[in-house]
Amino acid sequence: MAEQLLEIRGLKTGYGATEVLRGIDMAVHAGEIVTVLGSNGVGKTTLNKVLSGVLPAWTGEIRFGGTRIDGKSAARIVEEGLIQVPEGRKIFPNLSIRENLELGSYRRGKPNRARNLERIFATFPRLKEREGQFAGTLSGGEQQMLAIGRGMMAEPRLLILDEPSLGLSPLVVEEMFGLIRKLNADGLAILLVEQNVVQSLEVACRAYILENGVFALSGPSDEIARDPELKRTYLGL
Repeated sequence: MAEQLLEIRGLKTGYGATEVLRGIDMAVHAGEIVTVLGSNGVGKTTLNKVLSGVLPAWTGEIRFGGTRIDGKSAARIVEEGLIQVPEGRKIFPNLSIRENLELGSYRRGKPNRARNLERIFATFPRLKEREGQFAGTLSGGEQQMLAIGRGMMAEPRLLILDEPSLGLSPLVVEEMFGLIRKLNADGLAILLVEQNVVQSLEVACRAYILENGVFALSGPSDEIARDPELKRTYLGL
């Protein structure tokens, strides 16, 4: 079995007195795509925040590469190689494409910045063509490419993609999921947190269905995709 990169056991957290995640267990192994699916408000963003060190865990353990990271700062977690591409891209609109990418290696990957930059430009030729252009002038799809490229600059061991298809046209969504497949084929482990159920299940090895702060279902993606009752009850299809 492949190395277990991420392991979560009994994780609870929330905001103030409100518990959002109510004791979840999950794992991501090296080289696989795992998707977390669920509608708005079920705790997906909260999960991403606690994994990235932005929100503290109340109870439970988070291990990355065999080392506990719950309690570590966001900066230290980035240095470990757990990199998140946030929902809504969060690029710096008044900086150039190149400057946005270079900021991705601020905490990790700096010694290989030039090499990684060329690799990103090879993956995203459109970014190369416009590297001096302000990021805020890009289309939504191009901004998402930039956000993913910025994450890749940090040489991730595990890349968390938070709603990468949000707000994109159907054609660009197809392109985005093709890119996710390509990154994974190159050996990158990906945690895909999405509302786009059909395409997420197509690209992922395994899936977790988050409902009201707990995983209502989990298993191989193809099994979940084939089960009409599961799709109707938990995914609204």
